Amino acid sequence: MIKPQLSESEIEGLLKVLKARFDKNKHRHQGIEWKEVEARLVMQPTKLWSINEMEGTGGEPDVVVFDPKDKMFVFCDCASESPKGRRSICYDHEALASRKEHKPKNSAVNMAEEMGIELLDESQYGHLQSLEQVDSKTSSWLNSPESVRKQGGAIFGDFRFGRVFYYHNGAESYYAGRGFRGLLRV
Repeated sequence: MIKPQLSESEIEGLLKVLKARFDKNKHRHQGIEWKEVEARLVMQPTKLWSINEMEGTGGEPDVVVFDPKDKMFVFCDCASESPKGRRSICYDHEALASRKEHKPKNSAVNMAEEMGIELLDESQYGHLQSLEQVDSKTSSWLNSPESVRKQGGAIFGDFRFGRVFYYHNGAESYYAGRGFRGLLRV
């Protein structure tokens, strides 16, 4: 399989957008320097492509942490609402296949794999919510424990009434206001 890559002009444009967002939202990544992030990004064209996919679907990716254990920067979808280009989808391929009618176009797990990113789990979603409140009008599918998935369910999160909620739905369900948030380690 040919690995996707961006053109030089696409890379230049994406890096400008990412730097502007990085500079505007320093509270998300205190102590991290853009030049370190940019140097790591330009060395990994496949990851740049994935970040471009996050951007193109409305995720507004930004650095939210440096993981000292893995020595990686973590980019996360920071849009105020669940990314618009990733809504109206069920949880995973199994859920999509189980729908007999009114099937959504895709699933959160499939889209994340196609984009080369991971779905946020409850802990990562909680960290994002600690940086700023997101999903006050939408909700986001979260990486669901196998024990929940085996029973036909999946977990989602949102922000309502001044707090973060985690809840469940049948994995095959989909709503216009539910998408997913992803992350990418660079």
